[in-house]
Amino acid sequence: MFNRILVALNNNEVGQQVFDHALTLATATHAELLLLHVISPFEEDYLNSSAMETYSVYDDYQADKVEYYVNQWETLKLAGIEFLTLLNNQAIAKGITSDFTQELGEPSRIICQIARSWNAELIVLGRRGLSGLSEFFLGSVSNYVLHHAPCSVLTVQGKIPENTPTSVDTPTVN
Repeated sequence: MFNRILVALNNNEVGQQVFDHALTLATATHAELLLLHVISPFEEDYLNSSAMETYSVYDDYQADKVEYYVNQWETLKLAGIEFLTLLNNQAIAKGITSDFTQELGEPSRIICQIARSWNAELIVLGRRGLSGLSEFFLGSVSNYVLHHAPCSVLTVQGKIPENTPTSVDTPTVN
């Protein structure tokens, strides 16, 4: 069925669910896994740093800011490699041929590029459950991949945010 499965992961709860689904598929089909984590300068952990909120754009601490963000970037890179190594070791322990890579860039495009160059037959990735304006403004990696992937795509639904409507509100008639 599938011999080469690309697994696009984030280091979060949905990422673990994505890995679990991919591992189950790889076990059933004797497929090879390539675990992929894409780090981006727009990643939430990098942009939402509370330590820098005390600085103003007018402060003379520009060197401190640069050093802080460089350190944040290195921390993100190391955390990604540790996450991938842990999952890769789990797959190997289950008898699955597995490798991993961490790339820098825009996640949706990188996922499609890696799938194409690695000749993936399936991409497994998570979905945050954004819709409407949230999806429009924040973008949707899964939506882009579904429309541009060179192979089949399996999306694993993450927990839908509580403030996201699950159905269209219909007016009531009295």
